[in-house]
Amino acid sequence: MSAPPTNASASIPSDDFSRQAAQWIAWNEANYAEHGYGLWIVETLDGQFPEDCGLTWQDVNGRMELEVGYHLLVGEQSQGYATEAAAACKDFARDELNVPLLVAIIHPDNGASRRVAEKIGMRHIEDDHGGAITARAVLGARLDLP
Repeated sequence: MSAPPTNASASIPSDDFSRQAAQWIAWNEANYAEHGYGLWIVETLDGQFPEDCGLTWQDVNGRMELEVGYHLLVGEQSQGYATEAAAACKDFARDELNVPLLVAIIHPDNGASRRVAEKIGMRHIEDDHGGAITARAVLGARLDLP
């Protein structure tokens, strides 16, 4: 497995990247084993794989919430991939999982991710103080309302 072409991965030593990749794969396998879903790879019509997107349970201020997460390769941003995939995840969470609330946990400096969440109907509902940084924005959408 090779590192994705991002600025962040360029500074990760290969041994650390391999360890992190193995942990990420194990985490995804555990999500599928426990819940039957997790992150999906997004494929374009021309066979490219610009991102992953999906649903995972995350701790938000001490309670578990279903989060839609999306991660794009740097060169694939601003093409609508994340919005389309996140909207499909929102529909799946509402129609198949019947959850009342879907959240997106976003670094406060990540305006692009915030815009994606807002495009699928999410609004800021709180800040999460349990992560690796002081506060992360939590945007959410009620799925149990008409």
